[in-house]
Amino acid sequence: MTDKERILVVDDEPSIRKYLQTLLEVDGFEVATVSSGKEALKRVGEGDRPDYIILDVLMPEIDGLETLRQLMQVDRSLSVLMLSCSNETNTVVEAIRLGALDYLTKPFEKPDLDAAFLKCRQKKELRTENTALKEYCEALTEDISFLAASPQMLKIRQQILQIAPVDVPVFISGESGVGKEVVARMIHIRSTRRQQPFIKVNCAALPGELLESELFGFEQGAFTGAVRAKPGKFELANHGTMFLDEIAEMSPHLQAKLLHVLQDGQFSRLGARSVVNVDVRVLAATNMDVKEAMRSGRFREDLYYRLNVLSIHIPPLRERTEEIPLLFRHFLVKYSEKYQKPAPDPSKHLLEAALRYGWPGNLRELENFVKRYVILEDDPGSFRELLEMTGQQRVAPREEVPVPKEQGLKALVRGLKDEAETEAIADALEKTNWCRKDAARMLGISYKALLYKMRQFNLDSGRGSRSAAARAAKAIASAKEVAQKEPVEIPGTPVPAIPES
Repeated sequence: MTDKERILVVDDEPSIRKYLQTLLEVDGFEVATVSSGKEALKRVGEGDRPDYIILDVLMPEIDGLETLRQLMQVDRSLSVLMLSCSNETNTVVEAIRLGALDYLTKPFEKPDLDAAFLKCRQKKELRTENTALKEYCEALTEDISFLAASPQMLKIRQQILQIAPVDVPVFISGESGVGKEVVARMIHIRSTRRQQPFIKVNCAALPGELLESELFGFEQGAFTGAVRAKPGKFELANHGTMFLDEIAEMSPHLQAKLLHVLQDGQFSRLGARSVVNVDVRVLAATNMDVKEAMRSGRFREDLYYRLNVLSIHIPPLRERTEEIPLLFRHFLVKYSEKYQKPAPDPSKHLLEAALRYGWPGNLRELENFVKRYVILEDDPGSFRELLEMTGQQRVAPREEVPVPKEQGLKALVRGLKDEAETEAIADALEKTNWCRKDAARMLGISYKALLYKMRQFNLDSGRGSRSAAARAAKAIASAKEVAQKEPVEIPGTPVPAIPES
């Protein structure tokens, strides 16, 4: 491959094309020429991306301004220098508005061309720096979003800081929603490639054929519908980082092609004979049991060992509950600002319920819950939602208990629901020292509804009697004793202090 800068000259006058080619080749450029805007659009549409395009304004069929407009639609990052025999202000302004870097008037001498190219190069470098700065600022935001309070996540943060500068593949594992993409982005931010592209591909979102063309691109006519060539994600990520999410969902054929790219740094587009060389750091992630996938033949062992040079496993949220208040506050501030609402102050009971719930969807589920909480501004309703979800989770350990023949599924579900409601009401009564109005307010139900429920579940103790209270307290104490081995499930789990935003 050549290190020369490539220039495409587009002009309908042969003498101008020859003159420019001679001047530019003397300066060390690699020059190609075409005689019309249609030819230039065809070359760029087929994937040719010269470093600069010199484009004449006055041409037959498609003039220079229309050609420029269509070129910018294909690729906004193209660097175009316009040529014209007139210096009309309207034409110059329109060319710059459409995306041209500079404008040169015919006839011109070599110093005029050199000055125009110097200005184009400076503008191009400034545009590249601005793009990199914008991406870096976005990356800083992602870095700040990596919140860690538990020993496990603090250890992962330290791993990232050690792994990021080492230019090798990283394999990230963990349940869905634990934050694998956040970890991947932080690795990219802290790496030597941070000013280059970060490209994410979800391997489970597309069928095999479409995923192959998405990753590796295709040539015109490679398949039905391929009306123009298209570069793949690997080409777009050249010198940057590629994040392959849900990689275990990739077909065996594509796994073999990916292995070849990792080994040799080259591949071919669909329908192409030529080879494309790329330098891409690959980060891969999955929520599958990789060892089981390899045993069943769904995931290639050689690809796993090629990707698993360094690995990070992210624990689920239920194993780091001390982070829930911190994450709750983070999402609270984030969506209050986004929806321009005052940040609500979550009640102690709501946060206790958040600590007791197992969050099978992990951070993604917690984020969506807080988003609803901010939008609806309903603390009692959110508290009831968490109680219901926690009650549903507790159904799972009892699924293997034999059910009597006369007891149908509806009766079983109703019994489990009544049990969860009884415990929630008894818990609320205990916390409010059996003040029924306060308990009803905490549960988000009317006072009459609470009295009805208390009679239904035999919790109506009367003013002078404490027998029902004793039974409820005994039931709660028994539940706590059983759950001592699982702190997340204990109703009275203390809530860590929420840091001030």
